Amino acid sequence: MLQIAVCDDDSSMIAIYEQTVRESLGRCGCTGKVVPYRDGRNLLCDITEDGFYFDLLLLDIEMPGATGMELAEKIRPFLPDVKIIFVTSHIEYAIDAFELSIFRYVPKAELEARLPGAVDAALKLLALEDGRTYTIQTSSRLEKIPYRKILYIEKEGKNARLVTEDGEAKVRKSLQQVLEELDAEEFIFTDRGCIVNLIHILQVKEGMAVLKNGMALPVSRSHLQSVKEEINRYWGEHL
Repeated sequence: MLQIAVCDDDSSMIAIYEQTVRESLGRCGCTGKVVPYRDGRNLLCDITEDGFYFDLLLLDIEMPGATGMELAEKIRPFLPDVKIIFVTSHIEYAIDAFELSIFRYVPKAELEARLPGAVDAALKLLALEDGRTYTIQTSSRLEKIPYRKILYIEKEGKNARLVTEDGEAKVRKSLQQVLEELDAEEFIFTDRGCIVNLIHILQVKEGMAVLKNGMALPVSRSHLQSVKEEINRYWGEHL
């Protein structure tokens, strides 16, 4: 079950957010719990002090006490994978929202037109990231790695080295074998020695795939066009 928090100092706006989220959950076939907050400081306390976990946050930027921007910055270290949708009346916040890796930015003037689509996209991505694991089994250990945590996989001698958000793991198999075992469309070759998880690609520029964590991986000239096409197709279908 997805855990979703909505936060706004205006109770009428909270009601709109809650209704939008519940309708989106129904459309996406997901189950979720929606927790409302009138004060961002209470949300921050629940996350940083009481260990509350949320998959998605809908935050008003202009709130007394703690703005949405301040909340996002303080929450990120505790919930690095949380999807955040900002709602605001002031368009100048969009640049700052981008720098904070905010999933979507929705102007209040276009709330009815744009918020449902933003929530739908977030829920689809969360569903996509959830539940699948790659198993590495040897005589001495069994390790299950969630697909969503795999950044990329590279050839290292006779091994495939899986680089994840939490570290790395190696398996004595070819990249092609690992790709076939993953059997997931989000993993693609960017060159003959590297497979990248599309979920983590922020952009492709100057022959490099730039990941959300800032890491840049080379894309060979022979793969460049197909990589761009796969990214466009993948996100076009899923978002």
